Amino acid sequence: MSQFFQVHPENPQARLIKQAVEIIRGGGVVVYPTDSSYALGCMIGDKNAVERIRRLRQLDDKHNFTLVCRDLSQIGLFAKVDTAAFRLLKNHTPGPYTFILNATREVPRMLLHPKRRTIGIRVPSHPIALALLEQLGEPLMSVSLIMPDDELPMSDPYEMRQILEHHVDLIIDGGFGGLEASTVVNLADDSPEVLRVGCGDPTPFDDL
Repeated sequence: MSQFFQVHPENPQARLIKQAVEIIRGGGVVVYPTDSSYALGCMIGDKNAVERIRRLRQLDDKHNFTLVCRDLSQIGLFAKVDTAAFRLLKNHTPGPYTFILNATREVPRMLLHPKRRTIGIRVPSHPIALALLEQLGEPLMSVSLIMPDDELPMSDPYEMRQILEHHVDLIIDGGFGGLEASTVVNLADDSPEVLRVGCGDPTPFDDL
């Protein structure tokens, strides 16, 4: 049975954020809000938690997992960022974008695309997500909360509670979530390519 925290979406209660991070550090899988939609998250190196998320979402080994980072300074440890990519990241983070980049050796192999060795990178602007990342002190391994056979992310925390209470350890209720996941932009190749159009405006990448 999962726990259910009602957290203020603009001024997250420090006590609840601390408890949430303790659950994450203890191997927990959590549902939390971002500036695009709700997401599933866990510790980067927790193989058991990652596999639970993979089973819940029914993801194959070619899915690009995402590291949700607190700020730009965290990204360089986990992804290879050249000057052009850094400029794009600086202009579009924080925000509802996920950038696919070549991973460094710091990223566990189980999170990488098996052939391309890439990883998703995201810096959200949601106060709850940022509070979790600040308290945790490292990125969260994350995927959008889109259930198998669904096209849109789950948005109602009470529906999440009904469906997921035996599958996750914590659901953070930050109010109704967005109905679009983040916009995904591939920066691992020579020129940027929009792989998924979500709630982030894709047009800045059209002519690059």
